[in-house]
Amino acid sequence: MDLSTYHSHCDFCDGHAPMEEFVRAAVAAGFHAYGISSHSPLPFYARCAMRAENVEEYLSCIDTLKREYAGQIELYAGMEIDYINEEYGPAIAYFRELPLDYRIGSIHYVTHPSSGRLMDMDGGEIGFRTALAEIFDGDLAGVVTAYYDASERMVARGGFDFVAHLDKVSVNAERIDPSITGTRWYHDRLISYLEAIAARGLMIEINTKAYPGLGVFFPHRRYMERIRELRIPVIVNSDAHYPWAINEGRAEAFEMLRAAGFRHTTCLKGGKWTEIPIGE
Repeated sequence: MDLSTYHSHCDFCDGHAPMEEFVRAAVAAGFHAYGISSHSPLPFYARCAMRAENVEEYLSCIDTLKREYAGQIELYAGMEIDYINEEYGPAIAYFRELPLDYRIGSIHYVTHPSSGRLMDMDGGEIGFRTALAEIFDGDLAGVVTAYYDASERMVARGGFDFVAHLDKVSVNAERIDPSITGTRWYHDRLISYLEAIAARGLMIEINTKAYPGLGVFFPHRRYMERIRELRIPVIVNSDAHYPWAINEGRAEAFEMLRAAGFRHTTCLKGGKWTEIPIGE
């Protein structure tokens, strides 16, 4: 089982410890590689996001840790970049020109198609319910549609290496309507998104963050066989916000992948994305 992760946070964004504490935890756990990927700056204030004026320090801190831990672990500078619209996302020049080792494409905000108002679809249940009522007039299907519309636009624009938690909208959507992800239209929309990812030659992560609390992965296990059929490379990531969580759900994710017929996962080796057998 590969011990690496490329989706993690620290106190430059909404992580709960300095980045070196995460690195120390990774070394102690025997990781061969660890990527730090704080939330990107946004064109508006958001508590979870890194501020633009701190990006230079963020990259400098990672460079320092790379030198200090050389020979113990491969460290990589990443960033989880939110796609907001055509003017702000992973493909814009600002993010393309940052000296990052890799970039993650992510959706946390959706735009109402008529009013243009932004909704945070990733908050807690109370916040989601409130925003759903205020911004989308309670139209849950409209939020989900806006999420996958934005996701496919992000993929078409590119500028990143892999897609983060590609069906994360399902968590809050199911809290409102537990049946929604079992509908045919939802299934067809997610399959369409996977096909767009495959057509662009992008990778996806198997995100384990929610597994300890909810028993689910992003994407949901029901889509694993289709992902394999589409030959989309997969990376197992913990999306850790605490140092103790860097390996949560990993063993279960690899077990799920084996059961779905996967033989390889992807990791960074010497700075290059490399397929490795699951058994290694």
